[in-house]
Amino acid sequence: MHLTLRQLQVFEATARLLSFRKAAEALHLSQPAVSMQIKQLEENVGLPLFEKLGKQIYLTEAGREIYHYSRAIGQLLNEADEVIQGLKGAHRGRLTIAVASTANYFVPTLLGTFHARFPGVTVTLDVTNRKALLEHLAENEVDLVVMGQPPEGADVEAGAFMENPLVVIAPPEHPLAQQKDIPLKRLEEEVFLTRERGSGTRSAIERFFAQHGVQLNTGMEVASNEAIKQSVQAGLGLGLLSRDTLEMELALGKLVVLDVEDFPILRHWYVMYRKGKRLSAVAQAFRQFLLDEANDALRIAPALST
Repeated sequence: MHLTLRQLQVFEATARLLSFRKAAEALHLSQPAVSMQIKQLEENVGLPLFEKLGKQIYLTEAGREIYHYSRAIGQLLNEADEVIQGLKGAHRGRLTIAVASTANYFVPTLLGTFHARFPGVTVTLDVTNRKALLEHLAENEVDLVVMGQPPEGADVEAGAFMENPLVVIAPPEHPLAQQKDIPLKRLEEEVFLTRERGSGTRSAIERFFAQHGVQLNTGMEVASNEAIKQSVQAGLGLGLLSRDTLEMELALGKLVVLDVEDFPILRHWYVMYRKGKRLSAVAQAFRQFLLDEANDALRIAPALST
């Protein structure tokens, strides 16, 4: 086969978006130019790569195979570019990070400190759920991932850089708000608002209560930390969240952390990447920054903003 990088780039965008029009917009090309590149690629391959059913296009078996290789080639080219940029030093280049939604409460602050040191670095930040983070790792789509517990059995390099305590929250007027050393078993009488199944926070909570023989009474599954906080404020139940998400509500007195025995649940934040991945100088610098300075940077940041 005599393929060109341009053909593979156009094909990858079209296969990913499953639309000639959207691929043309993403690549800043005309739709006829996209169609021509796809046609030439199909002629070189000798098999159709797309089939059209109604108004929608789908990948053929050959298309799925070529898509797999086009993505791998694209990732290698990006890695090569990052390595070359790295040879010029960490002051230039791109940094692509995916973080758990809870981590978004502090990662932008850390990125701000890092960017002040390396203003020539361009950062792409994706805030998403645990499932998507695992997909990013599996597909080697980002430089670094920040999340809670590393996935068991995953082929990743992970380093803990900061504590991530989970606490029980309630509205200030709740009967337990003023009590000390609340027995863990007492929580069986309360209704809890929790994140969706599969989230890192939900998994950690379920493991903790199972280990202590306590039944968790789940009243609602809520898709975001903000929704849990608002629901707890409204008196719909208690919540279990990372303390990193609560700074504003605790300062304003809208929520309180209950004094429950065996709490907080002690966890950590991890920065990780696919094992064997060659990190660019920029990614290496940010990873080391998290491991060495994250706690100090977050303590200093509020003082600088006042």
